[in-house]
Amino acid sequence: MRSIFDLTTEEAYSLVHDVFGHELPPLDAVENEDWGRDYVLQHFQLHSEAELAKAGLCWDEMA
Repeated sequence: MRSIFDLTTEEAYSLVHDVFGHELPPLDAVENEDWGRDYVLQHFQLHSEAELAKAGLCWDEMA
């Protein structure tokens, strides 16, 4: 499993948008803002650990 914290902004965006189906601002908009990565990552909090694990993800920074 891969830690959510190891994802690039682009990888996190793809998972949140394409896998979990969240509506997000355009990728180039969030990549070019200081708050962009945090904004995308916060969407993972809306999902259970089981849902994240199904996508190969976990919260553990030491994963």
